[in-house]
Amino acid sequence: MSRRALRRLRGEQRGQEGPGLGQLGLDPGPERAHPWGIPSLGCPCSSSLCLQIPAEESEDELLAGEERPDTRLGEGDTAGGNQEGNKDRDKEGAVTKETDGDGHREGQEAEQPDPTPASSNKPRKKKKKRKTKKNSAGETVEDNDLEDIDSLLERIEDPRLAPQSQGGIITDSRPLLYVEHRNLNPENELKRYFGARAVLGDQRPRQRQRQYVRSMWLTAPKNTWPRYSKTGITMQLLDTRRGVQHFTFEHHREYQQVQFKFLDAVESMDPNNIVLLLQMNPYHVDSLLQLSDVCRMQEDQEMARDLIERALYSLECAFHPVFSLTSGACRLDYRRPENRAFFLALFKHLMFLEKRGCPRTALEFCKLILSLDPENDPLCVLLLIDFLSLRAREYTFLTRLFQEWESHRNLSQLPNFAFSVPLAYFFLSQQEERPELERSQARERAARLIQLALIMFPSVLMPLLDHCSVQPDARVTSHPFFGLNAQISQSPALNQLTSLYVGRTHALWKDPAVMAWLEPHVHEVLRMVEAGDALVQEAEHKRKIRYQSAPRNIYRHIILSEMKEATAALPLEVTSQPVMGFDPLPPLDSIVSYTRPERTSHPSNESTLSLFFRSLLPNFNLQGDIRHDGDDEAGAAQDLNQGVNRLMAAMRDMLANIQFQEPPRDDNPEGDGDWD
Repeated sequence: MSRRALRRLRGEQRGQEGPGLGQLGLDPGPERAHPWGIPSLGCPCSSSLCLQIPAEESEDELLAGEERPDTRLGEGDTAGGNQEGNKDRDKEGAVTKETDGDGHREGQEAEQPDPTPASSNKPRKKKKKRKTKKNSAGETVEDNDLEDIDSLLERIEDPRLAPQSQGGIITDSRPLLYVEHRNLNPENELKRYFGARAVLGDQRPRQRQRQYVRSMWLTAPKNTWPRYSKTGITMQLLDTRRGVQHFTFEHHREYQQVQFKFLDAVESMDPNNIVLLLQMNPYHVDSLLQLSDVCRMQEDQEMARDLIERALYSLECAFHPVFSLTSGACRLDYRRPENRAFFLALFKHLMFLEKRGCPRTALEFCKLILSLDPENDPLCVLLLIDFLSLRAREYTFLTRLFQEWESHRNLSQLPNFAFSVPLAYFFLSQQEERPELERSQARERAARLIQLALIMFPSVLMPLLDHCSVQPDARVTSHPFFGLNAQISQSPALNQLTSLYVGRTHALWKDPAVMAWLEPHVHEVLRMVEAGDALVQEAEHKRKIRYQSAPRNIYRHIILSEMKEATAALPLEVTSQPVMGFDPLPPLDSIVSYTRPERTSHPSNESTLSLFFRSLLPNFNLQGDIRHDGDDEAGAAQDLNQGVNRLMAAMRDMLANIQFQEPPRDDNPEGDGDWD
């Protein structure tokens, strides 16, 4: 906000700060005095006099004038004194009548104002600039309000200020899954990395010419997108329980018809049918999700990302007015098919953001998905949130999540949290701006947790070192606790979790400082194993009892993540069934609001010979029209005769259409014997 806007808010406008009637020696009375010091229409002063009065004056001069009333009385014939009195009226909201020691008004000595102060405006402005730094505490607040908003945001977002007291209080007071709108925009993160000029340099001219579109939080609409119109998706508020609001998406009748056409297009196994459907319905969400997977398989990452953003835009346009992305108190049930598209679009969008190099924005979307259903976690984003927190350097958030959810979610039994949390504590201990006490506490927690992780999941160490291209010493390699036996003896479900973690986060462990910190703890664990520590026996017992089979949401997460190490470990019952990109592994207890009507074409029981003739003659039908009267036994012989007759007629038609081509005649049978 500029100084001019502040003056207007306080009622000070340039050129309107004329002297009050009391200062000119005229008693205006209580009704003619303007509360802002603006002269009324009946002001007897000339316009030239009003223009000669300076438009601005520092408030420290007002304070100085109030402390020296005798001096100001001696200078009552100057316009500077008139302006100081006028400034006092602006500040107090009424005309101030000041008197000297004899009780005479100041305005009585200012009946003949001297126009000479007009030439003193310039030095007075310089004096104001010199005294701006000496304002009192209350005036400093006003100057801080004039600072640029971008600079304030940069200071707030500075990671070096996060451990400070004020930033820490703000962070701790918010809910754990609180989502900030500014962190949902990847351009804000790219600006912090590369600067606004590098990110928006080529986009600003296009934005000026862009047509009016609705502003969104999840994604920014593009000029290349089709014009948006209502698609038939709405959101309804189901109920509110314990301060938590439960919503659901609903499909209107016209959208249901489009959904049925989409299912037909998917069954045809032809992506062109989905493209044709999108040409007629450009914001059909499931078509956008499915076609995005097709584009991604064809290495068209830009188009795949654009389709996901368009799906998010379509869903956000259907939000309920009270649905909040940031509160963390709005829920969506994944068992309803209408809600699954929103979960999947958010997950695929955050995967594109992570590959794009925006881990902080991806973490915010991950928190949003978790807040929609934190109890069930249908996409199992808890297997991903630790990786995004480490990449975004949000170590405090990861440790807070572990501390608050460990008691009721048992996060330490997941390999990703067992290894990522001590790594986060290690990174916190390396931050020099933190107090030495906090750093020492972080080192102790990191050492204790990494030893527990190695004892609980010994099969993670060797694949992790192999991905990091690190050769361990002979003692670690030859020891059976970390050897090949540890990987073979673990259950398939645990193998999927460890493979997923190693394949996703191995790049974070390549730091030489991390490996130097890990090495002594590995040797300490081997010492505990050789000593027969009770923790080792307890961890082995837990591994045998738990991790017998993975829940369905973990399989769904592995399929969506497309991590080769984890996908290869999926069981046969998952890989043998078809997996669709718009609804991978739907829940077994789905809540279906509408069903697809039965197909008009009846199943075929035709023989191989009949199918062969149908391939030659599409109109051929051996069975004829199916009877609907239920009297199949009486007309069985007649149907057989008619079928045979139609078969013979089809064979006659086929033989009649066969034409034999005569071999080409050779006019010169002997030939000349030459080869071309």
